[in-house]
Amino acid sequence: MNYSNIIFKIEEGIGTIVFNRPKALNALNSELLEEFSCALEEISGNEDIKVLILTGAGEKSFVAGADITELAKFNSLEGKIFAKKGQSIISKLQELPIPVISAVNGFALGGGSEIALASDFIYASEKAVFGLPEINLGIIPGFGGTQRLPRLIGINKAKEMIFTGRMITASEALGFGMVNRVVVPEALMDETIKTAKIIASKGKVSLRAAKQAINGGINADLATGCSIEVDSFALCMSSRDAKEGTSAFLEKRKADFKGTMKD
Repeated sequence: MNYSNIIFKIEEGIGTIVFNRPKALNALNSELLEEFSCALEEISGNEDIKVLILTGAGEKSFVAGADITELAKFNSLEGKIFAKKGQSIISKLQELPIPVISAVNGFALGGGSEIALASDFIYASEKAVFGLPEINLGIIPGFGGTQRLPRLIGINKAKEMIFTGRMITASEALGFGMVNRVVVPEALMDETIKTAKIIASKGKVSLRAAKQAINGGINADLATGCSIEVDSFALCMSSRDAKEGTSAFLEKRKADFKGTMKD
């Protein structure tokens, strides 16, 4: 598919989606959301992609939220349809079987923060700014922010951010546990790609199993979570990657994982 609002590329097992509306600070309009959804479908069906990186075009913004020129025209029904569409797409992102890294290069506001929260972890530029400022528009986050942010940083910090609409710096986000690493702007993509390459060198079956076990167990009780882990561990043991990994260890060589998620 040809994209005009995102840039999608694949290199060395790493997929990259760049939100590409820099003049609008990469704001989420209907066309961008539709293209993002199509790209996620493409990624889900591509066995060659082991890791996905998300970032924004330009130096100012990752995604600066929903396109207010569209949002301002919605009635209640249109708002509900828009929110459900956004939630569906962001859930599709979170449910990808491969690891997803958000490289936040600037403003990640509203839907931008909500996209980043649905990735597996976040690297941020020192210039990154996070926030859910929808309260300032007389609305609330609609793409899952009221649910994912409290689960990540705690309910009280999340309530403060959402109730006040306050934006936080990258260093504050790091302190909250929202961000894994903060780097100088010019090093952001290099550091993100370096980590993505390490992940891409691992077995795809075990990456999928690890992500499923963590995500499936995080909101369950410990016993249920451990049961999910046992099943995921057992599935790994039947894969080509497990045979290769254990053989490589015993033979004192580097493992060459070539298994697929269909193992």
